[in-house]
Amino acid sequence: MFYILTAIFLWSSLGIVIKLSGMPVHLLMFFSCIISVSLIGLIFTKKEFRQYMPERRGVLHLFVLGLISLINTFSFFYAYKNTSVANAVLTHYTAPVMVAFLAPIFLKERLTIKVLIAVALSTAGLWIMLGISVSQFFSLVVAGDKNTGGILAGLFSGFAYAILIIVIRILAQNFNPMIMTFFQNLFIAAMLLPFVSSSQSLNWWAFGVMGVVHSTIAPILYFRGMRDVTANKTAILGYLEPVCAIILGMVFLGEAVNYKTIIGGSMILFSGYLTIKS
Repeated sequence: MFYILTAIFLWSSLGIVIKLSGMPVHLLMFFSCIISVSLIGLIFTKKEFRQYMPERRGVLHLFVLGLISLINTFSFFYAYKNTSVANAVLTHYTAPVMVAFLAPIFLKERLTIKVLIAVALSTAGLWIMLGISVSQFFSLVVAGDKNTGGILAGLFSGFAYAILIIVIRILAQNFNPMIMTFFQNLFIAAMLLPFVSSSQSLNWWAFGVMGVVHSTIAPILYFRGMRDVTANKTAILGYLEPVCAIILGMVFLGEAVNYKTIIGGSMILFSGYLTIKS
């Protein structure tokens, strides 16, 4: 559990770096992945690590990991850029509730009354946090409201993260954590390459921090931890990320947390707890 706890704490600082950098989401992802791939590539020059290289079918599985991770990360970063840290992480952590619906399909688990209650709580908590009616929300989405778009992106990232948890749990049993991190970032960088322009000014300090800390150290620790820790326990530990991220947002960005965020966020977190407990 130490590996996962450390990774979660490191990831909780993502919002600070993203907001302070002022860089577009795709550039942050691309250059941080390039730095990570370069660092791990240097390690693979040593002969003892080459034995972990996957076969052709394994590379295909890791491509799927990279694709889902790209969708998850891009939507999560977009949420960070367009709404508060609190709103981004709390909508992202609807993932455990979504896992409850995906688990019967992929893991043959039962859907219980507690899970249904948790879904209702999570949905109610989200609308309280938004502070608007359903019709007003969709009107803002159509109109292009920035904050609402960020919350919607956070919710979508939660769905992608739920799928990612299941995929990582399966792949972590068969692949070395560094191999998973290397190929995940390699495929993400390759898919983002057509959208990268050299004409923009770059904040290399942000790329360096994210490349080393958030794209290399944290995922290696996370993948290693998921070899021994079940998906359910991993999800429980994951609830430390919103707590740390909101505190860091208050300290470093001066973001205010209003009562709607506290009430709605508490309901979302509690719904996730009920889901995991069931």
